[in-house]
Amino acid sequence: MTRETVFEGLKEIISGIKPQLDLSKVDYGSRLVGDLGIDSLSMLLLSLAAENKFQMRFDSAAPPFETVGDVCDFIVRATQS
Repeated sequence: MTRETVFEGLKEIISGIKPQLDLSKVDYGSRLVGDLGIDSLSMLLLSLAAENKFQMRFDSAAPPFETVGDVCDFIVRATQS
């Protein structure tokens, strides 16, 4: 799975969680909390939806995610295993 494919899938998930967000402004460097307003509940929803969409699992060893790119990179690595 490519980084771009994961990015587009994440944008789709984010639009469902934060429908008021202008997705044209979301890029790999977008900060989840600071730029997108992702709180703990939104992060849980995003995680569950991503696990479902990409058929992978976030585990307790996952590093803290600061940006959309961090999440993309983790998912790409997790789906290549």
